[in-house]
Amino acid sequence: FISVGESGTILTSSEITSTDGTSWTSRTSGTSNRLRGVTYSNNTFVAVGNSGTIQTSSDRTSWTSRTSGTEQTLYEVTYGNSTFVIVGSTGTILTSSDGTTWTLRTSGTTYTLKGVTYGNSMFVAVGEGATDESTLLTSSDGITWNYLSYREILNGVTFGNSTFVAVGIDHTTYYGNISTSYDGTTWTNTGGGNHDLYAVAFGNNKFVSVGYKGI
Repeated sequence: FISVGESGTILTSSEITSTDGTSWTSRTSGTSNRLRGVTYSNNTFVAVGNSGTIQTSSDRTSWTSRTSGTEQTLYEVTYGNSTFVIVGSTGTILTSSDGTTWTLRTSGTTYTLKGVTYGNSMFVAVGEGATDESTLLTSSDGITWNYLSYREILNGVTFGNSTFVAVGIDHTTYYGNISTSYDGTTWTNTGGGNHDLYAVAFGNNKFVSVGYKGI
């Protein structure tokens, strides 16, 4: 397990004493910028954060700073179709095949993108759109993106059990929103409780979402 956060913090679970996330070791990240997202694929860990920060590692212990070509805040990173994809503020999208060399892509939006995932041969990115309208983008390759108009504020997205699940804030009630899609294109608001939702993950055949006031 890897956790990232303020002031370049990177914590890893100890492979000697525990592999279940109960014992943690602090690592030297090589940056003092806030880190906001992390993933592992293609034998590479990639962490992203403020001021265009990208840090990579092959062993979780030694981390290397990579050139992103942007000073925008980077919120999330995922991997699919042999490609890493990062999303961030002002519609920033970067892609890389190896985690080392990164290319800025045209997203078609200037709104902040906060989540990205891959599934069903498709990347889906979500974020903050215009008033009462989310930013929701899809792409088959991470390079060319299609904008979808969907009137919810979305903060996070994941894929599991053949389903995309995005979470955020309902544009009419301003309570929690959970939206689902089987193809990444047609989305349905399925509710979400009384508080804003900020992140969602899938594992052990379950979706879990977290949000405001400990939800």
